Amino acid sequence: MEKDRLTAFSDGVIAIIITIMVLELRPPAEASFAALGQVAPQFFAYTLSFIYVAIYWNNHHHMMAAVERVNGAVLWANMHLLFWLSLTPFAAAWLGRERGAPVPTVMYGIALLMPAIAYLILQTVLLRLHGKDSPFARALTSDFKGTVSPLIYVTGIIAAFWFPHVAHALYALVAVMWLAPDSRFERLFKRQLAPPP
Repeated sequence: MEKDRLTAFSDGVIAIIITIMVLELRPPAEASFAALGQVAPQFFAYTLSFIYVAIYWNNHHHMMAAVERVNGAVLWANMHLLFWLSLTPFAAAWLGRERGAPVPTVMYGIALLMPAIAYLILQTVLLRLHGKDSPFARALTSDFKGTVSPLIYVTGIIAAFWFPHVAHALYALVAVMWLAPDSRFERLFKRQLAPPP
């Protein structure tokens, strides 16, 4: 089964997610810096969420470029990932509107944790499809960021009940960790493009 429709559909859904998020932003009610400060929490939630969605798009692009084919299980695993990503605008809007209240901060953390788990499931399904001796499998070396990120999300979710701003910092920390694309697939592409010895 060709992967082109899966990647095109995923790109479209992610573009819609970003569009919905920006439409949730409302300009200040007055023309003053004080009014601008009032919408700072919404802008923080939007910016962090945009970065997260961009990270997922970037890494999804790299991962799908490394695979040769997809099957029904991959299609459903990909839809599972898109489902959780599609909740990002809701979680971001609530977080920004409630100015760091504990429950929206917890829910935002869950909205970050679940796509991470879904991405791992998609990666596992692709590995099963391509086999342990495939170039895709060889690219999947140790994954420090992928292992530690869910742990930081869970720590942030727990911290959010008492220290929401600590949770915000932890969520932002994971985003900073992932700003560089997944280097495992970058190395695979370099090996594929390298001239033969």
